[in-house]
Amino acid sequence: MDEPKPHYQKLKHFILRHITNGDWPARSRVPSENELTAKFGLSRMTVNRALRELTDAGVLTRVQGVGTFVAGPKAESAMFEVRNIREEIQSRGQTHSVQVLICETVEARSSVTTNFGLIPGTELFHSRLLHHSDDKPVQLEDRFVQPSVAPDYLDIDFHTEIPHQYLMRVAPLERAEHVIEAETASKRLAAQLKINEGDPLLVLTRRTWSRGQVASFVRLIHPASRYRFVGTFQVGAPLTP
Repeated sequence: MDEPKPHYQKLKHFILRHITNGDWPARSRVPSENELTAKFGLSRMTVNRALRELTDAGVLTRVQGVGTFVAGPKAESAMFEVRNIREEIQSRGQTHSVQVLICETVEARSSVTTNFGLIPGTELFHSRLLHHSDDKPVQLEDRFVQPSVAPDYLDIDFHTEIPHQYLMRVAPLERAEHVIEAETASKRLAAQLKINEGDPLLVLTRRTWSRGQVASFVRLIHPASRYRFVGTFQVGAPLTP
């Protein structure tokens, strides 16, 4: 039987649900500590912990003497650079390791094939990898790949060459788009990422084009407490998948 969630976790889930549902848009004020204490009958310490953890995760912004606000707006830029997760981890002096959860050919659902401009049931390559930094999960990579663009994809040893590196090598990048969103961890994702159910996630959904067609569609899922996006770009700089 599952253990009951701590009160601060329930409050975090309540706040995140209002944000992800659009009830509290970016830069809107959230209820104060006093208001939340009165509404839920919680101690100020419990409410403060929930707000502090969401602030540390970049979901909220607290302004001394003014209040707490939803952070934002969400990043949305065609020039956003996503670094090689292996190089990013190693650049911090940490050890990268990867766990291959899925590597298969699938008849993809319409929710996936739509991103490729293909009909439901079209065969695509599918991989799901869990990237670790010093044995701590920091990214769940759920990727679909167009076989005609990367025919050897399923034969790659992802312990030595991760999908990012392989696709950069075989599928010259022409265009990319991305969306970054905040979500909450389901029970399954929480178990994989070794966090609590309902904890905030940062999710990057990205499509890349090569040779005039969509080459890859990927969801990169990160525990918000362990990861942040920092993007720089210059006009004419190359994009990465």
